[in-house]
Amino acid sequence: MSMFGSSVWSATIPDYEGRCLVSFSSTSPLTLCLLLLLAWCMVGFAGMVRPFSLAFVGRTLFPLGALVGAALAVVAATSLTQAPEQLVLPIGLPDLPVHLHLDALSGVFLVLLGAAAAGISIFAAGYFRQGEGTAPGLLCLQYHLFLASMGFVLLADDAYAFMLAWETMALSSYFLVTTQHRIPEIRKAGFLYLLMAHLGAISILLSFGILQGGSWHFTFDAMRAAHLDTNWATVAFCLALMGFGAKAGLVPVHVWLPEAHPAAPSPVSALMSGVMLETALYGMIRVSFDLLGQPLWWWGLLPLSLGLFSALYGVVFAAAQTDMKRLLAYSSIENVGIMFTGLGLAIVFAGVGMRAAAALTLIAVMYHALNHAFMKSLLFLGTGAVLHATGERNLGRLGGLIHRMPWVAWLTLIGVLAIAGLPPLNGFVSEWLLLQSFLFSYKVPHAFINMLLPLGAALVALAAALAGYVMVKFFGVIFLGQPREPTLQKAHDAGFAERLGLAWLALGCVLLGFFPTTVITLFGTVTKQLGLGELPLSNAPWWLLLPIPERESSYAPLVFFAVILVVVALATVSVRFFYHQRLRTGAAWDCGFGGLTSRMQDTAEGFGQPIRHLFQPLFFIVRELPSPFDTKPRYRLEIGDRIWRALYEPLGPLVRRVADKVAWLQQGRIATYLLYSFVTLVVSLALML
Repeated sequence: MSMFGSSVWSATIPDYEGRCLVSFSSTSPLTLCLLLLLAWCMVGFAGMVRPFSLAFVGRTLFPLGALVGAALAVVAATSLTQAPEQLVLPIGLPDLPVHLHLDALSGVFLVLLGAAAAGISIFAAGYFRQGEGTAPGLLCLQYHLFLASMGFVLLADDAYAFMLAWETMALSSYFLVTTQHRIPEIRKAGFLYLLMAHLGAISILLSFGILQGGSWHFTFDAMRAAHLDTNWATVAFCLALMGFGAKAGLVPVHVWLPEAHPAAPSPVSALMSGVMLETALYGMIRVSFDLLGQPLWWWGLLPLSLGLFSALYGVVFAAAQTDMKRLLAYSSIENVGIMFTGLGLAIVFAGVGMRAAAALTLIAVMYHALNHAFMKSLLFLGTGAVLHATGERNLGRLGGLIHRMPWVAWLTLIGVLAIAGLPPLNGFVSEWLLLQSFLFSYKVPHAFINMLLPLGAALVALAAALAGYVMVKFFGVIFLGQPREPTLQKAHDAGFAERLGLAWLALGCVLLGFFPTTVITLFGTVTKQLGLGELPLSNAPWWLLLPIPERESSYAPLVFFAVILVVVALATVSVRFFYHQRLRTGAAWDCGFGGLTSRMQDTAEGFGQPIRHLFQPLFFIVRELPSPFDTKPRYRLEIGDRIWRALYEPLGPLVRRVADKVAWLQQGRIATYLLYSFVTLVVSLALML
């Protein structure tokens, strides 16, 4: 353990070897981060002072939570260039105090958490209404406990603290998902989410049990010092991938995500998709590159394969959706797939000793995680504003909202362009860096892998192209064209707090896209602390991104943006000069029909039809087509998930049969239950001794 400056208060805690005096300063980044997480808890509990006062919660507590998030992002950003810190708190179980640790990897994800939470909390201050199902004060408590628990996951330095924070994160998010708990479908979605979360937690706990290596000390330092043989290390890696993959939404353990995200309030959906999924990515990076030490190259093939399949699967299903929040949920699966693809590629590079390539790939993964926090949060909040203004989530009943909701439309457009991977915004940078990483695959000293990795690059490019297609559908159907329902004429723009939250996230998309060299330099401290080294230095100016000087592949976002501005300005001036402002406006060409109506516009189903046709084997499709003799013809199309029907639906009857077989254990007698407990205790002691 380390000693930290002049201490304001200190605690004497023996470590697992009976030694260690821990002192810490109130000015250290770790202490400040801890205090800010506790401040989130205090803000949450303050909501119970006036639990039914929406004004107190919305105008006071959520803005305070946003300020705490912004402060956390600033403190974590300043910690990236400082030495790692450790801390032991005198709380917890006997002989199991809480160990905390702040290094560059934790700092990056704390920046992500704080910055995204600031914008989402400001939006939430103006979003929540009366009648959401849960009292405002209780909702405030659950929301800020969710934020604090994610922060404690990032700071935890032992399995006990990690799992405690992880389970708190799962439970608080479950109650947030079921905010409108009076609706049966929402209760069902919440139960599915909680079930998958606990299955993932069991897998993570088993992974930690293997990582301790027989020392029975569950601090991360003890796990780093453990020497596992290849077989046990592989089992620990696979268990971690299953556990964190379930939380991240990797296919095939993704089934909770498209159900929970639409069920939750939009600010909660933004937090879950933009932050919680990245928390699972953090856990996988921590296990792969830190706790397990030097990874084996072939470990990376598993997350690489699952990531590629998830990316393609998610974007294909997103293209077929007619519910705007479900569309974004499947889009999150696609982005998670891209992140895990990069993580798998980084493990392959690190395993064969290609440290520079591994560092570049891991930087691309973290960059995409940070980008996704801003992009996807912005889009979910945009859908929340549309939902409040119209009461509709079905894309088939929306349209033309850019005229009624210009603030929401233009700010959402920034998120759409960013997540579609268009320069000069942030989504392009991380995907470009990942594709640059794939160009190093020819150096991997395994011929078969050299043949497969270019295919991975092609699939990433395909997923990125389809993501652009999905975003055209998302924005075009909602905001462009004519309103598809008369009630949309009454739609109103978002309030001031909601606009401010959207603008914060949109600004993040712009800044992360315009200044990539600064972000990459900070991320280089992570790869250096993980033993991968930093990217080679280049003599390029600050505005030019040149990640690998030897390849001479560069990108200048500010120059690109300047060229766009010049072209637009020249086009405008040319039109005015040559045509002398002889311009007129007229009705759109109607092909001789005598007037366009909203029924002539492209629908969400129409946009998705080519994708459904090309990737039909992935879908479970039920069609109801009318016959020529139907007096009242009816057309119905239901799109299902083959994985859900093939893998999860058969488990229900199986579980019921197993439960019936063991029902005899439930005798209804207290003496029998005490006997079960006594036998379990004796067996456990025998195994321990």
